Amino acid sequence: MPELLPVQTNLEQLRRQAKDLLRAAKAGDADARGRIAAVSDRLALASAQLALAREYGFASWPRLKREVERREILTGRDLERLGQLLSDQPELAKIKMEHWRDHKQALPLGFMAMLRFDADRLGLPRELPGTGAVAQTLIDAGAPVDGDPGDSETPLITAASYGDAEVAKVLIEAGADVDARSARDSGGVPGGSALLHAAVFGMTDVLDLLVAAGAEVTYCAEVVAATYTAMGLLDDGLPTNSYDPGSFWSGVRLDLLDGARLGEEIAVRV
Repeated sequence: MPELLPVQTNLEQLRRQAKDLLRAAKAGDADARGRIAAVSDRLALASAQLALAREYGFASWPRLKREVERREILTGRDLERLGQLLSDQPELAKIKMEHWRDHKQALPLGFMAMLRFDADRLGLPRELPGTGAVAQTLIDAGAPVDGDPGDSETPLITAASYGDAEVAKVLIEAGADVDARSARDSGGVPGGSALLHAAVFGMTDVLDLLVAAGAEVTYCAEVVAATYTAMGLLDDGLPTNSYDPGSFWSGVRLDLLDGARLGEEIAVRV
């Protein structure tokens, strides 16, 4: 099984790894020699690069280099380099990202929708201006606004879950389906709309955009049911919109998981 790329891999690291592999092989290291011999009978830099690419699951060094460069450009929100990349290879706006330890098989649009949430883990500043501009560039190059058929959620649902209003605005203006629902086996809020995801995770800026765009209103009972499901208190096999509004008060017997139960009502005086 191929290795997965560390999330902060860059081209300089890969070039250094290939040179180190070749150096070790030339010094007689049996493991290094075996790795190169698996792809070539020549002890050359190109052979070491190919060996590295194959170990990461890519058919060639250029394919590995292209994928790492694409992620580097998206993460850096570098519009100039992105424009050049997509001018030469517009298909990279549509092809899923591959062989990374995180966000396996994410579309570029979905990756951008998650970037703000990932800022700390990726060593990025909390404020990430430009995610919307990158999303627009991807859409202009042919990125599917609603993702690929069979995806567990649309890019708009991803943006709603992770709170990127900049990307959500671009997607809505590009005609994204504001009422699409995630798959029943998806993470987050299974079977939920973008509005429901935004409500459950408290992403009020995205929530406002969706309401203004005419998204179907989610009733209180569905928001509560989705929240309980996300907490592991309700079976995710039952659609969140199947609960009666009266289900979530202490006088109703609700079958919560792991022995949980609703507490007594709390009186509120106003």
